[in-house]
Amino acid sequence: MAKQEEVILLDFWAGMYGMKVRIALAEKGVSYEYREEDLRNKSQLLLEMNPVHKKVPVLIHNGKPICESSTIVEYIDEVWKDKAPLFPSDTYGKARARFWSDFIDKKIFLIGRNMCMTIGEEQEASRKEFIDCLKLIDGELGEKPYFGGDSFGYLDLSLIPFYSRFHAYKTYGEFNIEQEFPKLFAWAKRCLQNKESVSNSLPDQLKVHGFVQQMRRILGLDHE
Repeated sequence: MAKQEEVILLDFWAGMYGMKVRIALAEKGVSYEYREEDLRNKSQLLLEMNPVHKKVPVLIHNGKPICESSTIVEYIDEVWKDKAPLFPSDTYGKARARFWSDFIDKKIFLIGRNMCMTIGEEQEASRKEFIDCLKLIDGELGEKPYFGGDSFGYLDLSLIPFYSRFHAYKTYGEFNIEQEFPKLFAWAKRCLQNKESVSNSLPDQLKVHGFVQQMRRILGLDHE
């Protein structure tokens, strides 16, 4: 890596998409400047670097922005090749990892959020859909220690951020992942225990729970 490289990450501490990027950077040993964004008062830099979606995370590498978490992780894997690759080496393995990562981004994270941010029938519908999604991803893990086999990789870092919301899921969705999906829970614990990139990148579950609680109050779902 060139000495003059500048790497900046625009992110929000509780954002699960950004957690993926932080883990990927840690896996590759990339030094970077972290800039926390106030999503209610977005910085001019964020608006300039991501004028299309105006969202975090945004990775700025030598002045050039890369947006969308999955795209950023792929970029990190291709640019910093001196460390072990995040993707499987075979073409089919890469395609499969991309497919499941897309499923996680567009289904699991969003349904899990909806389960925490709704009440009544809508919440129950989200809870059922969430369980169905986890059954599918649990089947993909199977009996392997990690999704890619024996080593931590792209699909693992795509899913592990949702560990930070386990407590919130349990509280607001009345859904205990440890009891319902013991293999997935054991996988999450394995990632935390074996990978400093994960344990150092994920915020505390109780802190995240407090954030979710605050958002529910703003939406009028809970009261002081």
